[in-house]
Amino acid sequence: MSTAIYSHPDCQRHEMGDWHPESPARLQAIEDQLIRARLDGLFERREGPLAEIPALLRNHTAAAIALVRDNLPGPGEYYPLDADTLLNQFSFQAALRAAGSAMAATDAVIAGDIANAFCATRPPGHHARPGGAMGFCLFNNVALAAHHALDSHGLKRVAIVDFDVHHGNGTAESFRDDPRVLMTSFFQHPFYPYTEPEPETANCVNIPLPAGSGGDAVRQLVREHWLPALHAFKPEMIFISAGFDAHREDDLGELALVEADYAWMTREIMDVARAYAHGRIVSCLEGGYNLSALGRSVVAHVKALAELD
Repeated sequence: MSTAIYSHPDCQRHEMGDWHPESPARLQAIEDQLIRARLDGLFERREGPLAEIPALLRNHTAAAIALVRDNLPGPGEYYPLDADTLLNQFSFQAALRAAGSAMAATDAVIAGDIANAFCATRPPGHHARPGGAMGFCLFNNVALAAHHALDSHGLKRVAIVDFDVHHGNGTAESFRDDPRVLMTSFFQHPFYPYTEPEPETANCVNIPLPAGSGGDAVRQLVREHWLPALHAFKPEMIFISAGFDAHREDDLGELALVEADYAWMTREIMDVARAYAHGRIVSCLEGGYNLSALGRSVVAHVKALAELD
C-alpha cells in the first residue's frame, strides 16, 4: 500500500488578499519542495471530492454552514467573517474540497486502499468551532474526518494529534465531551486564540509551551504526555492536524522546531498507529506560513509517512 496526497485546484482559488499569510502560495510551495526533493512522482495523487452538507452537520451548526455559503462576495471582493478570516467568491467551494478530501482519505485508509494520506488542502480547519469560522478556518477538516470515521465507519476510538503552533480550539470544543476521541497537542501559550489550556484528562492532553521552546522540549512532552495517553487509549485510527508554523523560521509563531522534529513526531505517531490502528493515519494541513520552511517540513512529514526516510 502507498501514501496518497489529496488536494484539488479549488483549494488554490480561495484567497483573502495579497497581504494575507494564508495564501494559495502555500500549496505551491509544498509542490515545489516535493519536486526539489524528487518526491513528486512517488506519491499517489488524488483529487478530493466536495463534502456534502449532511456530513458538515456532524460537526457544525446549520448557521455556521450558512454563514459561509450565503455570504460569498462578487469577483475581486471579500466578505470578512472576522478580522483575519475572509471569504472570496470561491471560498465555500474550497472549504468543501478541504473537508471532502479529509473524509475521502478516511474512506480510502479504512478500506485498505492506501496506507495513509496527507491532505494538501486549504483553508485549514482546527480553529473552526461547531458554531462558526475563525482564525483562517471555515470548516474543521480533521474534526469532520474523525466524525466520519466514527459515525460512517463505526470505529469506537480515534485520536487527533495537533502540532500546530496555535491551540486547536475548534477541535477541542468539538470533542470536549466525547469519550470516543482523544486529542493530544502542544501549542505556544499565551498566544492566539488566547484560550486557556484545558485540564489534562484521559481524553485531552493539550500541553502549552512558552515562546522559544524547541525540539528538545517538544520531544520530552511527546514522550511524557502524548505517548502514554495514546497507548492507554489504543486508537483505531489517528488524525493529524499538521501545522508547520512552530518551525523556527516561521514569523507567525515563536517556537523553534525544525524539519527533523516533524519527521520524528510523525514516526512516533506511526508506531502507535501500527500498534493499535492497522497503521491508519490521515494528516491534514493546518498552519505554516514561511513558504520555504513549510515546504521542507511537509516533505519531512510525508517522507516519514511513506517510510522513505
